[in-house]
Amino acid sequence: MQTNSKPEWLTVIPKKNEEYIKLKELFRSLNLHTVCEEAHCPNVFECWNAGTATLMLLGDVCSRACRFCMVKPGKPNGVVDEMEPEHVGYALSKMNLSYVVLTSVDRDDLKDGGASHFARTILQVRKWNPHITIEVLIPDFQNDIYALAEVVKAKPDVIAHNIETTMFLTRTVRDPRAGYWQSLSVLRNVKKLDRNIYTKSSIMVGLGETEEEIQLAMMHLRQADVDFLTIGQYLRPSPRHLAVKEYLSPSKFDYYKRLGEEMGFKYVASGPFVRSSYRAGEYFIMAAVEAKKHS
Repeated sequence: MQTNSKPEWLTVIPKKNEEYIKLKELFRSLNLHTVCEEAHCPNVFECWNAGTATLMLLGDVCSRACRFCMVKPGKPNGVVDEMEPEHVGYALSKMNLSYVVLTSVDRDDLKDGGASHFARTILQVRKWNPHITIEVLIPDFQNDIYALAEVVKAKPDVIAHNIETTMFLTRTVRDPRAGYWQSLSVLRNVKKLDRNIYTKSSIMVGLGETEEEIQLAMMHLRQADVDFLTIGQYLRPSPRHLAVKEYLSPSKFDYYKRLGEEMGFKYVASGPFVRSSYRAGEYFIMAAVEAKKHS
């Protein structure tokens, strides 16, 4: 049943400080975009105040129009800021980070979907920040294995790609060019290309899915050998987006966390405000990456 009233545990009190303002000015000066702002993430103040942000590559116009997402849909028309990889590397060197997430809009207008741009950015981030842990949250590149290989060869520590929702709700929630099995194939192919790269995915809840459907999605992710999972509450960004069908209780999120751990995920971050690029699990993943480097 559709519900319009948010429970008390979904109340966020914004707390800006000097670090938030400094990062905002830095990103603006270099013409960089963050998913934190574009997607109206509820954790933006917490993450930015802690000196963490998720940078969004390839502009702020997405070639797809998923019904849950606040990022602007439109026609990017092949426009790419060729200096962006260098600007990202430089900006991160000023933030004193140990962990960064790089993501992007979908760019179906580009031959490789933006994969080579991702690869260049990863290399620039490594150049400017040799000790940083890099996670990339990538599009599906229309399941082009050669495009995916470009990103894999740049050797980020974690490659994330979100299935977003259950198999049964994919057509309702996501753009028609996206696909449940296509997304699982992307995650599976990362491991085929390089077993040493960790993989990660995310599921939104509250869109009308059943518990059994969530369990099935988690099982499919484990069959694709996905290492890390995040589960968070869908929050409607505007009246033109899909309505929230249910607000899950914190205890339900705890249940999904336990279930995921029992299924064999190395880490599960599950909670009302958890997002795919949220800081939850960051330190666990960093420790896992470091342990693998020295094994």
